[in-house]
Amino acid sequence: MKKTLIALALAGASLSAAHAQTVVKIGHAGPLTGPIAHIGKDGENGVRLALEDANAKGVTIGGQKVQFELVSEDDQADPRTATTVAQRLTDTGVKGVVGHVTSGASIPASRIYEQAGVPVITPSSTNPKLTQQGYKVTFRVIANDLQQGAAMAKYAVLNLQAKKVAIIDDRTAYGQGLADAFADSLKQQGVQVVGREFTNDKATDFTAILTKIKGRTPDAVFFGGMDAQSAPMLRQMKQLGITAKFLGGDGTCTGEMIKLAGEAMSGDTYCTQAGIPMDKMPGGAQFNKRFKERFKADVQLYAPYSYDAAMALIEAMKAAGSVEPAKYLPALQKLSVPGVTGTIAFDKNGDIRDGGISMYRFQNGKWEAL
Repeated sequence: MKKTLIALALAGASLSAAHAQTVVKIGHAGPLTGPIAHIGKDGENGVRLALEDANAKGVTIGGQKVQFELVSEDDQADPRTATTVAQRLTDTGVKGVVGHVTSGASIPASRIYEQAGVPVITPSSTNPKLTQQGYKVTFRVIANDLQQGAAMAKYAVLNLQAKKVAIIDDRTAYGQGLADAFADSLKQQGVQVVGREFTNDKATDFTAILTKIKGRTPDAVFFGGMDAQSAPMLRQMKQLGITAKFLGGDGTCTGEMIKLAGEAMSGDTYCTQAGIPMDKMPGGAQFNKRFKERFKADVQLYAPYSYDAAMALIEAMKAAGSVEPAKYLPALQKLSVPGVTGTIAFDKNGDIRDGGISMYRFQNGKWEAL
C-alpha cells in the first residue's frame, strides 16, 4: 500500500511538472509619471497587450510552456533615473526589455543592458546616436531623426515655401537631435535659419524666446521636443501674434497636443511621425480596435511599436528555442517577421529596415496624414 501511494505521488509530481510553466519576465521602461506619462503608459499598454496575446496562445519554447510576465519601471524620462531603472530590471532577471521611450533615457541606459547582455528594443527613441555606439543588444523598431528631420525640411521648403525658419529645442537627446537633423537638412537646401533657441523639457513659459524670434519674422517655427512644451509654446505664439507655421516632430504628433493647445491649434500646425499612419499599418485597424477595447483609451503614439518590440523578443526566443538572452540574441539579429507596424527586421546596427516617415497637418479637429 505504501509503495502504491509513493508511486501515485510520484506520478502526480510528474504530471504537475509537465503542466508547470516557466515564468519569463519581460521588462518595460518609460515615463509613467511626469508631463509625458501618457506616452509612457501608452507604450506600457502596448507591451502588456503583446504579452497577454502570447499567453493566451500558449507559447512553448525549447519544449517548455512559458508564461510571460511584465515588469514595468518608471524612468521619468530622466537620464540618471534611466540607468538606475536599467540596472534594476537586469538585476530582476528580465530576459528582454522594451524601452526606453525617450532618447535621453535610452542612450545612457543602453550601456547597462550591453554589460548585462540583455536585449533592449526601443519603440520610440529616434536619436541616431543610440544605434551608433556599436552595442550588440540595442535595437529600434522605428525610423530615426535623420530621416524625420530630412522629411520635415523637404516639406517645409517644397510644400510650405518657407524661406526663413526659426528652430527651438528642449536640449534633450531627442529634441536636440531632431532639431539638428532638421537644421542640417535646411542648410543643404539653402534655407536661412534665422534663429536657434533653446529651452528645457520642464519649461512652460517661452515668451522671451518667442519675442526674440518674432522680430526675425520667420515663415515657420520648428520645435524639437514633446507635447508638454509644444502646446504652451503654440498658445504663446498665437498670443504674441506670431503668424509663422508651427512644425514639430513625433513628440508633437499626439492627441494630447490637441487637448493641451486647444484653440491655438490651426491648419498651420504640422508634425512628422516616424512610421506610418495607423490606418496604413498592416495590422493597424485591428490593433487600434483591440487596444481601445482592452484599455478603454485611444492609442497616443507608440503603443503599436511597443507591441511589435515585445513580439519581436518573443519570436526570437521561439526561433532560438531558448529564453536566455545569449542564445536568442543571434535569432533577434536575423529576425524578419510581420508585425502590426510592418515587417520587423533589423540592420547590422540594430535599426529597423525600411522605416517610414509620415507628415501630418492639423485639420478638422485632428491630425490628418498628408
